[in-house]
Amino acid sequence: MGARMTGPERTPDTELAGLPSWLYPAGFWVAVVLLAVGVLFPDFAVLGVAWVGLVPVLAALWVLVTGWQRDRRLGMAAALALAGLGLVVVVKGFL
Repeated sequence: MGARMTGPERTPDTELAGLPSWLYPAGFWVAVVLLAVGVLFPDFAVLGVAWVGLVPVLAALWVLVTGWQRDRRLGMAAALALAGLGLVVVVKGFL
């Protein structure tokens, strides 16, 4: 029959989709602290809400910058996600 073809070897990777394993938990706990401060001092609540929205944007930026050389498709997906978010912000400004 011929030589059996196999896929590329996979190395065990602790990172999820190009993100370090500590990034989302750190973002979550910063958000918890900011929202708790917002309960005690309502003027600071907007910081907690803004941080919750900012964590996925920071994750996409991280993937775009650090993952571009390793996985071009993943970097392009992150760039498209950020471009889509920018388009939403621009269109929202017109409404």
